[in-house]
Amino acid sequence: MIPWLESSDPFPPLERALAEPAGLLAAGADLTPARLLTAYRNGIFPWYSTGQPVLWWSPDPRMVLFPAEFRLPRSLVKRLRRRDYEIRIDTEFDAVMRACAAPRSDGAGTWITPEMIAAYCELHRLGHAHSVETWIDGKLAGALYGIALGRMFYGESMFTSVPDASKIALAHLVHRLESRQFGMIDCQMNTAHLARFGAREIPRREFSRRLAELVNYPQPGDVWRFDDKPLDW
Repeated sequence: MIPWLESSDPFPPLERALAEPAGLLAAGADLTPARLLTAYRNGIFPWYSTGQPVLWWSPDPRMVLFPAEFRLPRSLVKRLRRRDYEIRIDTEFDAVMRACAAPRSDGAGTWITPEMIAAYCELHRLGHAHSVETWIDGKLAGALYGIALGRMFYGESMFTSVPDASKIALAHLVHRLESRQFGMIDCQMNTAHLARFGAREIPRREFSRRLAELVNYPQPGDVWRFDDKPLDW
């Protein structure tokens, strides 16, 4: 049994999360900026489908990517060196979210509901949510978005309409975060796609310990400022 949260209720301790479904901690409450920022600062994130209440999760173990451990496949290095694309930051956040929410070719549903889009666009307006975008031939070809607190980045979702476009955005994001001493990227759930780039699972206790330190660092002022300096891949 998990607790039902009213708007003013605090989150329960992470240790109370269920083993099955893995990491489910609570239900209810809302998606206000204050609630979402409190959740992320404590290693909790919302994930639910249309017709469900807001569900809050804190899985154990937790999939993370340490920027220093990022691995670039050779094929992606070759693609990055072509430089026939443009990286932009925060220019089309709403469009990125809507593209991430679009139906997938495998027929899988989306957890990015209209309420989620509205909530994260508000976080973007407040300076907490960001998109890294790959543009090709003047069109948005792929991107990712997530939340940044201190020197911690929480990856949420990505999309691509051109092969490798989201991977290009990921490579540029990791380079930017590593150069500004971000310590960890939260990937939430274990996927083979992220493991290919060096992401791995760590115990929730270790995740929480690292998180408590990283979110309290001052965030570098230029981390989301656009620059188009070519990188030596």
